Amino acid sequence: MASAGARHLLVATEEQCNDIKKQIEEGADFAAMAQEHSSCPSKAQGGDLGTFGPGQMVPEFDKVVFSAPLNEVQGPVKTQYSRLFRS
Repeated sequence: MASAGARHLLVATEEQCNDIKKQIEEGADFAAMAQEHSSCPSKAQGGDLGTFGPGQMVPEFDKVVFSAPLNEVQGPVKTQYSRLFRS
């Protein structure tokens, strides 16, 4: 069975997500940005969600995690929780 590991930031708006994504793409540290901006409890671990299998996360997130290239920031991805992206 496939498994994946991901980090994410949970933010309220697409604008905020895009701004943070741009900063990360320009060299900001993903974990530091998660600790500062994310509303998810995983922010204490730099947004690290650990390892999980297909179907353990919301479908929109699963689709990105299991199809995107490794080590690339993705998103924004709209879910029932808000907007997020992963690396």
